[in-house]
Amino acid sequence: MVTMLWRIFSGGNSYNPEFLNWGQAFFFEVFGTMFLVLTILSSINESRGHAPSYLQPLAIGLSIFVVHIWLIPYTNCAINPVRGVVWNIIIGQAGNQSFIFLFGPLVGGGVAVPIFNFIFNP
Repeated sequence: MVTMLWRIFSGGNSYNPEFLNWGQAFFFEVFGTMFLVLTILSSINESRGHAPSYLQPLAIGLSIFVVHIWLIPYTNCAINPVRGVVWNIIIGQAGNQSFIFLFGPLVGGGVAVPIFNFIFNP
């Protein structure tokens, strides 16, 4: 409960250094983005037998919901590099933590594509 209140009132995208270290916050952002990108690639892949339907946006929306529920208490969930960095710049908190929210989602997306190509869509 204290962590959630700290997130609400701290402003910007940041993580609590007393609760997480830099590597853990980076891993959470990478994993959350990788989960979202894998969901998107898997749901729109026609070679897997997924015809366009109303279930694709539902799967993508549910994955965004799950990632937000999981990451907001820890890193404030910046699975989008622009949302993660620009808000910190606007409110004047662009410090060392901004690199996590810039490079974490980029690395997560870069890792998700080869995983999808070699494991889910051989």
